[in-house]
Amino acid sequence: MAGFEMSRIDLRARPLSAAQLRAALPRGGVDVDAVVPKVRPIVDDVATRGAAAALDYGESFDGVRPAAVRVPQEALQEALSSLDAEVRAALQVAIDRTRTVHADQRRVDTTTELAAGATVTERWVPVERVGLYVPGGNAVYPSSVVMNVVPAQTAGVESLVIASPPQASGHGVFHGLPHPTILAAARLLGVDEVWAVGGAQAVALLAYGGTDTTGDELAPVDMITGPGNIYVTAAKRICRSQVGIDAEAGPTEIAILADHTADPVHVAADLISQAEHDEMAASVLVTPSPELAAATDAELTRQLETTVHRQRVTTALSGRQSATVLVDDLDEGVRVVNAYAAEHLEIQTLDAARVATRIRSAGAIFVGAFSPVSLGDYCAGSNHVLPTAGCARHSSGLSVQTFLKGIHVVDYTEAALKDVAGDVIILAKAENLPSHGEAVRRRFER
Repeated sequence: MAGFEMSRIDLRARPLSAAQLRAALPRGGVDVDAVVPKVRPIVDDVATRGAAAALDYGESFDGVRPAAVRVPQEALQEALSSLDAEVRAALQVAIDRTRTVHADQRRVDTTTELAAGATVTERWVPVERVGLYVPGGNAVYPSSVVMNVVPAQTAGVESLVIASPPQASGHGVFHGLPHPTILAAARLLGVDEVWAVGGAQAVALLAYGGTDTTGDELAPVDMITGPGNIYVTAAKRICRSQVGIDAEAGPTEIAILADHTADPVHVAADLISQAEHDEMAASVLVTPSPELAAATDAELTRQLETTVHRQRVTTALSGRQSATVLVDDLDEGVRVVNAYAAEHLEIQTLDAARVATRIRSAGAIFVGAFSPVSLGDYCAGSNHVLPTAGCARHSSGLSVQTFLKGIHVVDYTEAALKDVAGDVIILAKAENLPSHGEAVRRRFER
């Protein structure tokens, strides 16, 4: 193939304001608003007709109609029993490492005593029931099962349901069910409720519930997590008032901040690895080294010759969401990646650990030559469900905290309330809410 070159954005000697910098950086675009009018009737129909509507849309979109929404227990067990032994062992490594990291995220209740008899306790209570969406599409994602289930279980969520699209290509017992590797991962994690429904109809059914073809209840959830395509995202937006959602995930992103010490073989391989996900995936290299930029292009050309999903990867690397950004120096590079706020940020520089401490906005940071994003996708122990599209400036990735609610428990004695009653009354009058003050004053009338 002809030499491949990433598009270049040269920011050298260009002092830009924060707003100008954000505008100058490569960014794709998924117009969720544009598909909301198409998705809303689906959500409304599922809210009204439940499982029957969800199965109708699945038959239309996925080309298959399962006998029931809920996957039989025998199919879950068969999926685990027939899972390749090496895949099962690797999945167990991912589960064990993810459990270890997330166990350290558990919150503890704290009680603050403000005065004698005046306490406020913050209790951390898990969400009661959670729906975990696992997409289909270009790839199979048992790793997403792990990344969604483990923090929910660690938080103490008692009721979990996984929804994943049915496969028309499934054979035997697995025809019309989610991919068997998804089912096996669910069984390995101890999740016994899996729904064979995908897309916007899955989000709606999770939000509103229904009755299965078997007559069994499909109970609605309190929160929905997990990535999906633009239709899943639109359905999440529509259902946000009905249930909690983790985020509106967009196409995956990698940014690599690298200097002259970086190995272009590593840089090119990592850019390709994220472009493999989707034609809209974003791969961005930020560097003060034109030599590294040129060497990376040469490596991309060489590695693309043997890339399995070459057309998909090339499309993603050629899109407006991907580019090499040239900067004056590493300080400016740090400023650029903080403005970009990548889902995944690799630091491949001299003293990468020190540079990483300067990063304020990233879903996850991968430090040095031997911490590639691929590690985080599977076996680092970190979570790979992360904010996209610049949302890392204000949001975090999926964690145990996602599934916990903080509840303040206020416990004052009569004496403690009397001690602060005058302040409450004064503030109530200042806000023209005198009855607030009266609710306190009347407790001390005799």
